[in-house]
Amino acid sequence: MAYRFLFIMDPIEQILPNKDTTFVFMLESLLRGHAVYYCGAGDLFATHCVPHASFRRAEVERATPHFTLYEQRTEPLVWFDAIFMRKDPPVDAAYLFATYLLSLVPSVPPLILNNPDGLRAANEKLYALHFPEVVPPSLVTADIPRLKGFLDDMGGEMIIKPLDGCGGAGVFHLQRADRNLNALLETATDNGRRLTMAQRYLPEIRSGDKRLVLLDGQPLGAVLRVPREDEHRGNIHVGGRCVRCEITLRDRLIVETLAPRLRRDGLHFVGLDIIGDYLTEVNVTSPTGLQEINELNGGRAEAAVIDFVERAVRAV
Repeated sequence: MAYRFLFIMDPIEQILPNKDTTFVFMLESLLRGHAVYYCGAGDLFATHCVPHASFRRAEVERATPHFTLYEQRTEPLVWFDAIFMRKDPPVDAAYLFATYLLSLVPSVPPLILNNPDGLRAANEKLYALHFPEVVPPSLVTADIPRLKGFLDDMGGEMIIKPLDGCGGAGVFHLQRADRNLNALLETATDNGRRLTMAQRYLPEIRSGDKRLVLLDGQPLGAVLRVPREDEHRGNIHVGGRCVRCEITLRDRLIVETLAPRLRRDGLHFVGLDIIGDYLTEVNVTSPTGLQEINELNGGRAEAAVIDFVERAVRAV
């Protein structure tokens, strides 16, 4: 049976067809005969308490251009069988308001991946703190003296990161002897007015930052992002090199620790960032990595995601 899938995402003309995970979701859906529709978060609205979208039917292919859009139309969101909320961070006011509109949709149908209530609950940095047994020593504060005290406790070396960043933006490796230390802490906290996260520096980052992709609380695949020699960040956006890797027993323990809460919060498709033995972030907004996993391991990991969505729609 053919279904109607809506993809809420950033401008489709700006995605990279050979890297983007949303692109392969759309491509796999079209291959199965489903109707694919596209809009941005700003195209959502509510009238008479009913959430709607202005959208366009879309076709995608591995070609130039990689997409074709058709006539615009407007329907209530319940017109769709499934909605993929794939808007990239930042999770700003516009993003949050879009999730509030999605929360007006009756629970069934359509399936929303990921659940908007779960998206609001799961800040990608802070959500990991619900699982203290698998995260490195961490501190969240805007207080610069407290950050310096944590730095000393960590042996004079730590990582700081903004709570609303993505792609490695604003992540600094701090050392006590660095003459830039005060300036970096002032910048990160906006002179003590903005919360930031500090974590123990994990030297295992030199071997790579693992992106472990989960579907319905189960591992779907993993890729190791190895930083450049002149970088401390493994993110692909800043030049990290993708390397094939295994899913270890420790990785599976981390997954088992998170899975019950992820399912309860409706976070069906999630990307975990793991360095060494520690979970550092839980990516829920628009997790990436499937095309890199496919390239390194063969197969089409996106097929399992569309299988999951189809099963959920049929079960309604």
